[in-house]
Formats: sequence, C-alpha cells, structure tokens
Amino acid sequence: MLKNWFAFLLVCLPLQVLAADTIKLGLNYPSTGRYKEQGIAQARGALMAVEQINAAGGINGKKLELLTANTASKPDKAVENVKKLAGQGVSMLFGGSSSAVAIAAGKEAKKHDLLYFGTLTYANATTGKEGHTHMFRETYNAWMTAKALAFYLNQDLQGKKIFYITADYSWGHSTEASLRNFTNTQDEVMHPNAVVKFPRPRQADLEAALIKARDAEADVLMLIQFGDDMATALEIAYKMGLRDKMQIVVPNLTLGMAKSAGAGLLEGIVSTVPWCWRVPSMYGFEKGKKFVEDFSDRFQMYPSTSAATAYTIVYQFKEAVERAGSLKTSRLITALEGHTYTSVKDPQTWRKFDHQSVQSVYVVKGKKRAEVLADKFNEDYFEVVLSIPGNTAARTYEQWVAVRERAGKPTKLQ
Repeated sequence: MLKNWFAFLLVCLPLQVLAADTIKLGLNYPSTGRYKEQGIAQARGALMAVEQINAAGGINGKKLELLTANTASKPDKAVENVKKLAGQGVSMLFGGSSSAVAIAAGKEAKKHDLLYFGTLTYANATTGKEGHTHMFRETYNAWMTAKALAFYLNQDLQGKKIFYITADYSWGHSTEASLRNFTNTQDEVMHPNAVVKFPRPRQADLEAALIKARDAEADVLMLIQFGDDMATALEIAYKMGLRDKMQIVVPNLTLGMAKSAGAGLLEGIVSTVPWCWRVPSMYGFEKGKKFVEDFSDRFQMYPSTSAATAYTIVYQFKEAVERAGSLKTSRLITALEGHTYTSVKDPQTWRKFDHQSVQSVYVVKGKKRAEVLADKFNEDYFEVVLSIPGNTAARTYEQWVAVRERAGKPTKLQ
C-alpha cells in the first residue's frame, strides 16, 4: 500500500519541499509509460537527498525545493518541461530514462543557461558527439558497458555466434556498435541483427526478432532493450525456450527492470550495472551502505541504480554550489570539471573534457528464483561476477576526439 500511494503522489503532485527562500531543482522524469519504474525510482532518490540536505540546514542556509515534470519518455515533452521548469526558476535540471529524452532536454537546458545532469542515459552520444558544456552524465555509458561485458564474453563465450536485437534509437545503436567493436563481432553475416522499432514496439515486433534469433541458431542473444520492452522480450524468449538454447545477455539492467521481468525470467541472464544495492556491502563502501539502509527503511524496498544516481546528483549539485560559492552556471561547471567524489560506491570523477562520470562498472548474473525470494524484500536479483575500473572501461581522450571529428563537432565542449 505504501509503495502504491507514493507512486500515486509522484504521478499526480509536484514534489515541493517548501521554504520562504529556496533553491529550486527540476526533475524531468517519466512517471508514466514503459520506463516509469525507473523514473519513479529517480524521484524517490532525489526526494530523499533533498530532505536530508534540508534537515542539515540546506545549501548555504537555503532550503532545496524539488519541482517535477513527467516526460513520459518523449523527447518533445521533455523539452517543453525544461521550458516550464526554467520559467519556474530552477537552478539546475536532471533526469531522463531514455537517451533521446536526455539529449533533447539537455540541449534545451543549455538555451536557458542551466546545467542538465543525465540520470539514466546510456547512449555514447550524450557525452560524445552530442555533448556540450551544460550536460553532465552521472551514470555510465554504452562504451563502458560494452567494455565490461567484453571482458566477460571474451573470457567465457569467445568465438560464439552472437545475434543482436536492437532498439531503434541512439542508445540501442551505440550499444550494438560498441559491443561489436569490443567482442570483434563486426561481421553482420556471421553475427546478424534485428532492429526493433522504438518507442512502443509491439509484442509482435519483439517476437519476430526473437524468431530470427532462434532460426539463426545463435549461441548468444544480445537483447538490447530497456524497461518494460526488455521484460516483454524476455518473457517471449522464455516461452520460446531460447534461454535453454543460448546465453541471453541484456547490456543494462536496473532493479526496476528486474522486478518487471521477475526472478524466474532473469535467472542466468548476464548484464551490467553501474551500481546495485549489494555493491556497498560487498566492497565495504560505507556511504553506500548507509544510503541502502536509509532508503530501505523509508520505502520498504531496496534502492535501484536509478534512485542512487538521482540521489548522488542532488548531493553533487550541493557540493558544487558550496565549492563555487555561487549558483551561477559557469562557476558550477568549473567546480564540477575534474572533480573526484565519493557517493554510494568507490570514487568517481567528472571528467573535464566530456563531463562523463568515470566510474567502476559491474558485470552481474541473474540469481536463481529461490535465492531472490529468500531475501526480505524478494529483491536479491544480481550476483556480481566482475568489477571493471572506470579508467579501464571509459574511452580515452583520443577516442573521444575521433568521435567528435567524425561528427563534425568541435573537439572542446561548446
């Protein structure tokens, strides 16, 4: 009942922590649509950070006020939200459960001279060819995902035939391209693909793609889908018996996606996460352990990557304002660039040349259903099988420059 009531509040009401003189933050997130679980998790994480900061006195004596707008994972709606939130006087914006949304919203934020922090936006383009001075990405990207997965795949599945089922938008295509590069599967005859329309693919679209994968007799199914689309595709694959015929890999998972799919479908699935609630206790990250404890006590569930990223962004904004001694965007950019911070995991760095947060990447495997259900919240979905350092996973400055030059973009953020 608590979960349902909180979700209702997130959809229907702006989250506002009221004060006479406040610093407004704008959360641009999906509270409806196929990515809503990821969006609602962002709102929970952001709200908890705002309340903690306000309880400790705010930022330089001013309380934070959290304003929200529903993107429904639609770029045009996200852009209109940015205009609305800018008009309401926000000092920064964050959010996104689709790279297309984050990229469009970030460009609009720049027009208003506002920072935009990407939460769930995995396309390389966000901090690559579409990167600019006002966009910062707190989570990892497709390149880092692919690099980490390649370590695992090249060790355990080298030489196997891979079939790619790819969502037809920026994240899907950049993920496939990155994976092909690092797994040496550029040959599309040997390693074919099926592109599934985005947004809102029909079940028939996903089923047709999975039939192609079955008929190709692939050893590995690379299922590049997200949110409810991923859960639907996994359910169809399970009914077709594909899990017994090939190793299924889902490049990116969140706790919300795991819950949508269910423990039975996720068993044995290989994926990556930038963070999950098990990581702090496994690696001794004290701030992360406290975050998991506080979040779990409040919401009676574990925090997802989405919640952790939004929570971290609010604190990173707070610390940048304190270092800059100002809310002026140009001074905040300077305060963020090159800054190393520790939030819910090991140290991360806001890289100066592309504004990508360089961080560890974790390869995970879906646990058996009985293990998941043995947990007090029935949410112990992931076994962490590998950790890749951020500097190993992230692309280099030279690689980033090459991407920008091919796209005809300046080699310094503008």
